[in-house]
Amino acid sequence: MSERVFMKGCEAIAEAATRAGCRFFAGYPITPQNEIPEYFARRMPEVGGTFVQAESEVASVNMLYGAASTGIRAMSSSSSTGISLYSEGISYSASARLPIVYVNVQRGGPGIGAIQPSQQDYMQATKASGNGGFRMIVLAPSTVQECVDMVYESFDLAERDHNPVLILTDGVVGTMMEPVVLPPMKSDEEIQKLRDAFKYRAIIGHPLGEAAYCRPGSVGSGQEQVNIEADKLYKTWDKDVRVEEYLTEDAEIIIAAYGISARICRAVIKQLRAQGYKIGMIRPIRVSPFPYEAFSNIDFDRVKGILNVEMSIPAQMRWDVDYAVQGRCPIRECLRSGGQLLTNEQVMKAAQEMIKEVL
Repeated sequence: MSERVFMKGCEAIAEAATRAGCRFFAGYPITPQNEIPEYFARRMPEVGGTFVQAESEVASVNMLYGAASTGIRAMSSSSSTGISLYSEGISYSASARLPIVYVNVQRGGPGIGAIQPSQQDYMQATKASGNGGFRMIVLAPSTVQECVDMVYESFDLAERDHNPVLILTDGVVGTMMEPVVLPPMKSDEEIQKLRDAFKYRAIIGHPLGEAAYCRPGSVGSGQEQVNIEADKLYKTWDKDVRVEEYLTEDAEIIIAAYGISARICRAVIKQLRAQGYKIGMIRPIRVSPFPYEAFSNIDFDRVKGILNVEMSIPAQMRWDVDYAVQGRCPIRECLRSGGQLLTNEQVMKAAQEMIKEVL
């Protein structure tokens, strides 16, 4: 049986990446994700990897682009304002179809905002991570164990699709400590095999007379063909939807929440259930592709209302919830932002108000 260890979220992210075969990390300090590069600075030399503290976020993402081009498993991380500076490099990576992984440990905004946790980057992550309209799979953990599992899986997803993958978490999950079961460490042989599988398109030294791989049409008139190919990929992601439907079978009110907000809501739902109220929750585990069917297939004869809970003002995930529900029941909100944390009491009050309104 695997050993359970007590780890902080950010450190667990870095260890999971290392065990998944990540051997290059470039990053720049910003709260509340500093423990990720700090951990990598110690860990990469131990496994023969490379750690670079870049001079900026722009330098970090371009180093990530360069490292991934060689076929090595590469990763970076930042928080909110830093992620905004990543946008050009992420767009370049999407155009080049590079399998990069990066992490956003969200903080309050807009602008420099606050160093405390937030969920104000949802729209950026799922709709506009850079120019050109590209898309990514975006995973949203609510526990430290999910951080570990999702990071470990993300490298496989990135390499399967030749596309960037984002882990969208927040300062609560990143800084709290929980027991986790760590995945196995990939062997040097396994890592080399993964790199060899990418060799045909890696930007590395080639024998004289052998042409280096160049993605056709990556600029100019050929860019449209690249976008057509990417669109075909995105249409296969129906099978990649991941969602938790918690106590929804008989629910008369559904709470919509993800990440740390969903974790708070779970505790409130248990309290309300104990009082006899039929409350459930739909939690997107991957916020892209979004689980539209989980909401559109609700029995609206039974469900009288949806409470959208997130640490963002204005609400952002609600856009996707509205799109799925199409006005078939009332949707209300319970929100905080700018680094102000949701509380059980606040969610409870909002739920009780909806109960009075619709039941």
